[in-house]
Amino acid sequence: MTIHNGAEATRIDYKLSLEKEKPKSWLKSVSAFANTSGGHIYFGYTDDTHTAVGLDDVQAVASKISELITNRISPNIRFELTEIVSDTNGRNCLDLFVSNGPNYPYYYVHEKTKEAYVRHGDRSVIATTAELNNLILKGQNRTYDSLPSITNIK
Repeated sequence: MTIHNGAEATRIDYKLSLEKEKPKSWLKSVSAFANTSGGHIYFGYTDDTHTAVGLDDVQAVASKISELITNRISPNIRFELTEIVSDTNGRNCLDLFVSNGPNYPYYYVHEKTKEAYVRHGDRSVIATTAELNNLILKGQNRTYDSLPSITNIK
């Protein structure tokens, strides 16, 4: 069995399988990686020991990942899918690499929900108001300090 090196952390997340019925469970990490420093989601690995167990149909999983990212993350992100060959009876794994930026913020969008996530350690959490404001400015290639002041100093 293949064990992937590295703990679940700021730029790494592990998923046993692709959650199709509740994709928010992994799409919030996609949003968070795009809004912070990028990262990898490894599909087909146990969450606790990071042991490769593989996926039943890697191509079908890759297609579904692409479809769900395209339909539920806005604006479009840059991402790569790479098959990872494992020694688990022909059941290979997938590496979803999500690049960060440059069109911040990136939202998870579904029905009437629109949420931006950021990565805090090994967790993907909803961006606070301050974090969201900073992401909006970052998307405009601006910072808070560069904004014009409404105060008149004489």
